[in-house]
Amino acid sequence: MNSKDDDALRHLRLAGVVRLGLGGGRGPTDAYVFDPHRLALPAWACALGDAGPPALLVTLDRHLDIVVPERPADMPDRSAGLRALDEHARWRLDVRNYDHIVAAMEANLVGDALIIARTRPRGSFAGDTYVDTRGRSHRIVSVTTVDRAAEAYLHPGPTDAVRDVLEAASAVLLDVDLDCFTSLSDADPTTVLPWPKSVIREFLLPPDSEPFWDAVLGKAVALTLAREPHHCGGLLASGELFRDVAEVLFRELLRVEPP
Repeated sequence: MNSKDDDALRHLRLAGVVRLGLGGGRGPTDAYVFDPHRLALPAWACALGDAGPPALLVTLDRHLDIVVPERPADMPDRSAGLRALDEHARWRLDVRNYDHIVAAMEANLVGDALIIARTRPRGSFAGDTYVDTRGRSHRIVSVTTVDRAAEAYLHPGPTDAVRDVLEAASAVLLDVDLDCFTSLSDADPTTVLPWPKSVIREFLLPPDSEPFWDAVLGKAVALTLAREPHHCGGLLASGELFRDVAEVLFRELLRVEPP
């Protein structure tokens, strides 16, 4: 890594990105933890470098973060380096944190995307193939839960592409937004309800999901984890939720000690 990359990594740390080593478990050996989800983009750049094919993004979220950036052609290519991507993500992407996936496609960091999410923000890209401003096509496969992804992987139907995108990928970026493990209150839609650990476990590790997770983790080069406290009930609630999610995600799925 050259001095420019070292400088960019310092900027990531100043932005609040925590880099973790995950040796000894299964799946990725690197993890990046931060608050705003758009910081996933420079973390993906750090994990992939500026050469090689783009990765398949497997992301778990409450929202489908596939809104097209306001000026997609302005997104630097990954060859511009980590610092350029970091600065663009922090200063140019939407503070609502819903356009970073398409931006990563524009940067040639992400090829296809497998999105496990259940809420579609206003303005989300509605198709199953996004053609970026450089003319590259990106498949977007969305399902609402891990068990549906696992079922589509085990028993693909004519319209299922879960197995297709996983088998075509040379590398996987596993991405988790903490608010995936929350729901909005029926009594007050402005109130966020974090899930208990038992529900988190049921969602992440449903029966018969091991073949799906083996396929994901066998190619995963990095985990990114966005804490998004304002979408998770505030600082205290999100801290407690992070602890519960970490127990299941790190200890039970990745088989490493939680951070």
